Amino acid sequence: MQATAYTYDADTRSGSVLLDDGTPVPFDAPAFDAGGLRLLRPGQRVRIETEGDGGSLRVTLVTLQTF
Repeated sequence: MQATAYTYDADTRSGSVLLDDGTPVPFDAPAFDAGGLRLLRPGQRVRIETEGDGGSLRVTLVTLQTF
C-alpha cells in the first residue's frame, strides 16, 4: 500500500503517514526500523505494510516508494 509521510520525529523514530484518502495512520520505531530507513521527510511517498483494520489499523513497515 502507498501513503505519504506526514510527520516524523527523528528522536523517537516514529510519526504518521496519510493514506490516499487522507486518513492519518501512526507508526512506531519498530515499523520505521523494519524498512531500513535513516530519515523520513514529510511529503515523501512511502510504501507501507499494515495489519488490522478500522480503528485498530497499524503500520508494521515503512519504506520509500520506488518506481
